[in-house]
Amino acid sequence: MVARRPLIAGNWKMFGRLAGLGELAALWDLTRQAGAALDMLLCPPAAYVNAAAVAARGTQLLIGAQDCSAVSEDSARTGEISAAMLADVGAAYVIVGHSERRSLHGESDALVRKKAEAALAAGLTPIICVGETLTQRQAGRVEEVVAAQVRESVPAAGIVVAYEPVWAIGGDRTPSVEEIAAAHALIRDTLAASFGEAGRAARILYGGSVGPKNAAEIFTAAGVDGALVGRASLKAADFAAIVLAHPAVR
Repeated sequence: MVARRPLIAGNWKMFGRLAGLGELAALWDLTRQAGAALDMLLCPPAAYVNAAAVAARGTQLLIGAQDCSAVSEDSARTGEISAAMLADVGAAYVIVGHSERRSLHGESDALVRKKAEAALAAGLTPIICVGETLTQRQAGRVEEVVAAQVRESVPAAGIVVAYEPVWAIGGDRTPSVEEIAAAHALIRDTLAASFGEAGRAARILYGGSVGPKNAAEIFTAAGVDGALVGRASLKAADFAAIVLAHPAVR
């Protein structure tokens, strides 16, 4: 079995300014020894992707985007940004299907799948987000909901999946280590059923209020290949603490 290289990804969401890209140099200073053990990725707002890629030169920090159009070809789509455009300005990854996109913009599994396909066609690695709401968890529907999202949203192997229980995002609650492990096992089995060993080899990240205080515990959950970090990725010291908490570094 091929070992899965850990990935710690930061999603800046709609936070940050151009001046904040100075955090990338500080982050690399704090984490350069971790570069041999895992991948580090930052996904700033689209307006700053190119500047972030420039700021990351000379480091092993990867740059990604937070969303892309489902349309691959150049077309009359005012306000949309294609995966090819993101690749052109230095992105290597793109997040698709984040719960905020699904809930605030009504994105369906079918649309997320098309965005992932567009990302793959442009040479980007999509990070496909899946996860249940609190209501769904309380109704005992975690397996049903998450497995269906994986089957319907993931078009091929060669992707990253982020398990982000919607009820844990941006708050002070996280699932237990056992609950995280169970969700990751479900996702891996579902990917394997669709894509065989290539699906089983996909990296699966945990996302949902990951911070310096709980990262080490989260990383002990079986099947967790890294994290999708929200606001804690904006500050070099906080993100570095999460990176350095991964057992691959220690």
